[in-house]
Amino acid sequence: MKEHTLIVLLQDRAGVLHRTVSLLRRRQFNITSLSVGHSEMPGISRMTLVVDTADVTQVVKQLDRLVDVLVVRDVTEAPSVQRETALAKVAVDEDALFALITRVRDAGARVLDVAGGSVVVEITDSPVRVDAFVEDLRTMGLRELMRTGRLAMMRGEVEMSRPQAFREQGDGAGEEDAA
Repeated sequence: MKEHTLIVLLQDRAGVLHRTVSLLRRRQFNITSLSVGHSEMPGISRMTLVVDTADVTQVVKQLDRLVDVLVVRDVTEAPSVQRETALAKVAVDEDALFALITRVRDAGARVLDVAGGSVVVEITDSPVRVDAFVEDLRTMGLRELMRTGRLAMMRGEVEMSRPQAFREQGDGAGEEDAA
């Protein structure tokens, strides 16, 4: 199976996220990452969804059928910027503290807190680099980990913020959409 990154614009209404996730759950698609938040357009949320499936076409078709979904775009192979943030707590004694701080800074991460024999660090980077950083921390005494989920945005002139433009190009949601 392969991970696919989708960007979805949807109506910002109560129950829309639940219906969207429930649809995928009922059809047994594995969601590996989900991030949702307000977009630049009032009343519209932007969701980045990562699914682990051999056939992403079915996921896109199922999402397109939901009335509250305005645009679905598979950006797995498209030019896009993808980021993820992780917070990690590492147990460390005084002798290893300097080495840990050096490795954190070399990875482009930040130390947020040092207290009680542990260090809390933050990294925001591509999912691959976050994975590598977390694996490095595991060798150093990783105790807690929290990841935000992937965020993705198309590069260049392609605008996901104009759902009507995508419909006209045949690249967006189905005809059952509500405006």
